Amino acid sequence: MQTHLADFIKNTRDGDEADAILRACVHCGFCTATCPTYQLLGDELDGPRGRIYLIKQVLEGAPVTAKTQSHLDRCLTCRNCESTCPSGVKYGRLVDIGRKVVEQRVQRPLAERLKRAVLKEALPRSWVFKPALRAGQLLRPLLSKPWQDKIPHVQGAGQRPTGAHARKMLVLEGCTQPGMAPNINSATARVLDALGVQLLSAPRAGCCGALRYHLNDQDGGLDDMRRNIDAWWPYVEGTEGVPRVEAIVMTASGCGATVKEYGHLLAHDAAYAAKAERISALTRDLSEVMPEFEEELGRKLRGKISERVAYHPPCTLQHGQQIRGKVEGVLRAAGVDVKLCADSHLCCGSAGTYSLLQPELSLQLRDRKLANLADTGAEVIVSANVGCQAHLQSGTDTPVQHWIELIDRALAS
Repeated sequence: MQTHLADFIKNTRDGDEADAILRACVHCGFCTATCPTYQLLGDELDGPRGRIYLIKQVLEGAPVTAKTQSHLDRCLTCRNCESTCPSGVKYGRLVDIGRKVVEQRVQRPLAERLKRAVLKEALPRSWVFKPALRAGQLLRPLLSKPWQDKIPHVQGAGQRPTGAHARKMLVLEGCTQPGMAPNINSATARVLDALGVQLLSAPRAGCCGALRYHLNDQDGGLDDMRRNIDAWWPYVEGTEGVPRVEAIVMTASGCGATVKEYGHLLAHDAAYAAKAERISALTRDLSEVMPEFEEELGRKLRGKISERVAYHPPCTLQHGQQIRGKVEGVLRAAGVDVKLCADSHLCCGSAGTYSLLQPELSLQLRDRKLANLADTGAEVIVSANVGCQAHLQSGTDTPVQHWIELIDRALAS
């Protein structure tokens, strides 16, 4: 694809990156077939190829309108198109660049600006989000059905192990996960403890940066990333009286997809570039850690998990991190007859804050996904990202949980 970038972005970091991505696209349209929003809406501009053309026009200096913004807003950033693309087009990075420019050119209505401001300021701060969530849970019976669906029931975290092991890993606690599903990291700590690994947590670490970054507050998102690097660095180097860790474990695949990109996103920052690259290299999704223990899990758990289990692979795992088959492999090694549903490559509609900003499309995708999951006959649905879990659970009575919780419960029995 030929490009002629406008002067405002030509020869800038974003411009050079966008130019290279645009030139890689051969507009074949393979991506369109696997785009969830195109499947729902049937509009070329609500598919990756159409959005790429829109971004190209914006970066070449064409007028930017609210219609352009709407088409980019409706993108889930599921990155299914990246898995499909034969040319390796990095669509996720391109849409971030395009949205940033459009956000600077088009003023949103006041109500929309306020909603996005609340999401950017409240969700990444667990000390704000957790009390707000608790208040919502207390008032849940008084709320309308749509709001009830969005507020998860109170969940307990259980005890974390206190023993020490020679092998040590670090976990990101996250921002919304400690309030919505506090048992995930506790279950991870208990499972790893049973396998001889101590899971540590850095108190000053928080939101991975994805929430702000993908809401077009990219500077705020980068600040969140720098804070995490500062919090983790003593554990990477083994300084300040803390032990050195061998890996940084992500139990939410959405966070993992972002942290693995720290090196790229902070490459322009001389103070953080090298550290960010090291952090990204050390980061592992939990599904990348657990295969090492498959044989041991098989000995301990064979025959203990009898439920029919369906696994929903999050987009941030299968498309963002390009990790497929590992969760299923661990579960099968533990004796679970795990199933994937039809169209398992498609997004469930959660997509970070998408379910709050694009509720109609989000619910259509959720209901499609749940219908396919129900067809597997599953008694339990498992996933690898807290957003997917909460979104799916809002539309079904079938229990939805993190896959590590299944293993934790079986070990405890």
